[in-house]
Amino acid sequence: MVQKTTELYRGKAKTVYNTTDENLLVLHFRNDTSAFDGERIEQLDRKGMINNKFNFFIMQKLEQAGIPTQVQQLLSHDEVLVKKLQMIPVECVIRNYAAGSLVRRLGVTEGTALTPATFELFLKNDALHDPMVNESLAVSFGWATSAQLAEMKQLTYRANEVLSALFADAGMLLVDFKLEFGLFNGQVVLGDEFSPDGCRLWDKETRKKMDKDRFRQGLGGVVEAYEEVAQRLGVDLS
Repeated sequence: MVQKTTELYRGKAKTVYNTTDENLLVLHFRNDTSAFDGERIEQLDRKGMINNKFNFFIMQKLEQAGIPTQVQQLLSHDEVLVKKLQMIPVECVIRNYAAGSLVRRLGVTEGTALTPATFELFLKNDALHDPMVNESLAVSFGWATSAQLAEMKQLTYRANEVLSALFADAGMLLVDFKLEFGLFNGQVVLGDEFSPDGCRLWDKETRKKMDKDRFRQGLGGVVEAYEEVAQRLGVDLS
């Protein structure tokens, strides 16, 4: 029986713990909600539980589609057992519709459909506000190899196919999302989490925002929106 031991890392919304198995970790999803690289943080009741169960549900769907993930076992309402990955410090971002930083950078209209979907890389660095990078920089600085980046890109596009269809069937648009990858025994594996904290989701008909933009933009009803997304997908929150 694997047991949780010492704290390894405390992020903005999750705490990572070592376990009695050196190849496994426990992720604890907290109720903390942050925006603007941690400059604004609030506690939202039930959010940790929702994101944990939401993430487990999505990761199972991706595993079924042939995308390797770090998730092993749901442990409790707010904890999950995962493989210990050597994380690659580059985020992969897919955009199906223009929103967020893309609108600010290029001055395009929010909600513009992007055909085909765009793919971007960002360095994971809060102090630098996660700057955009390219494959050449990632290879030159040793963040990842060309082969690893190609695999990450292929898996991200595959995830977009699977998840866009999943959300569409539940009456939602998957606007954009980020994925993080790591290495497990040399294999590229999807890590971190997939939740409304790291993607944008809009109601297909009304374009109502159902993700963390509700927190960033002061729209209110953050947890209620997360719960609605989970319920539409059939995530068990009991």
